[in-house]
Amino acid sequence: MSHFAPVGRVPGDPILGLIEAHRQDPNPAKIDLGVGVYKDSQGLTPIPRAVKLAEQRLVEVQRTKTYIGGHGDAAFGRLLGELVLGAGSPLLAGQRAGVTQTPGGTGALRLAAEFIARCLPDRGIWVSDPTWPIHETLFAASGLAVHHYPYVGADNRLDLEAMLAALEQVPEGDVVLLHACCHNPTGFDLGRHDWQRVLEIVKARRLLPLLDFAYQGFGDGLEQDAWAVRLFAESLPDVLITSSCSKNFGLYCERTGALVVCAATPDTLVDVRSQLAFIARNLWSTPPDHGAAVVATILGDAELKAVWLDELEAMRRRVAELRAGLVEALAPHGLAERFAHIAQQRGMFSYTGLSADQVARLRSESSVYMVSSGRANVAGLDASRLGDLAQAIARVC
Repeated sequence: MSHFAPVGRVPGDPILGLIEAHRQDPNPAKIDLGVGVYKDSQGLTPIPRAVKLAEQRLVEVQRTKTYIGGHGDAAFGRLLGELVLGAGSPLLAGQRAGVTQTPGGTGALRLAAEFIARCLPDRGIWVSDPTWPIHETLFAASGLAVHHYPYVGADNRLDLEAMLAALEQVPEGDVVLLHACCHNPTGFDLGRHDWQRVLEIVKARRLLPLLDFAYQGFGDGLEQDAWAVRLFAESLPDVLITSSCSKNFGLYCERTGALVVCAATPDTLVDVRSQLAFIARNLWSTPPDHGAAVVATILGDAELKAVWLDELEAMRRRVAELRAGLVEALAPHGLAERFAHIAQQRGMFSYTGLSADQVARLRSESSVYMVSSGRANVAGLDASRLGDLAQAIARVC
């Protein structure tokens, strides 16, 4: 008998399945709004020019491929800490914040989950409804009890009051995951006054915030997107922040991310980082170097950083223009008001408000691919196809 005979089959990831379905579709007019990557006007996920220049420099100056240690590249950690918390951050100056490099933002989330499970036992974790599906499975895989707070109502609008009411009932000391900007999958973000209200509840309930910061620079701008992160970090004794370089540096396949820990005292930070190094050793030993070296090279060089900032801002503006353009394209069909929220959302994704049946019809009738929840990757749109997409949406509405 085979040792593997009892092994069952797990259903494939529905979003990754869309990639294959789109690839197999012979329709030359097909549109892919499923997988969450930025695409340019040619439909490609480009390598930023700043990244290519940094890589060329690394080819010339790198002298070793040895391990980089449990917390990763020191220069990357220092510069990413400044990017997330601000160059003048009092936490960095006071040695109350530290960065542990991880394999992507997903690795940072898993490291945070394992830390909570190991060092803060019996804490539940609360995620928005809806949230990125991997949040659910990743935290559960670490043994955490996953709970939900409402975020978007039945009218496909941010339901702030329901969210706040639910957070006020979260058991004291539990962990609450908050999307720092560009909420995935909805695109609905909290305003600054909303964040202040959330912060007051977090303080009163003594909750531990875990801020998922995967899209810095894709919302309102690099510094603007960090506002809530810095507010929480400077207002609370303890904060966990997960950062990703996949989108803003275009380093998807290099798996470059970090877990940023803010602690009440420098001694506490040393204790926490010792635990993170131990946990990371048993997960991936040491993180991959190349992407982190690229990021450190860019952020550490004024010229390269200026090139990168221009490219990032161009990507951000393009996504915002695509959002506004889609709403405008829907106007001749009498649907601009119904879908006005698409222009108001932030980041790569939009909860369109389309039903699962409408999404299925879009795919079968027009070869438009998006997640069954109605979540669309706006960053995958081609501006020249906005009219085609609007017409397809109008046919199913």
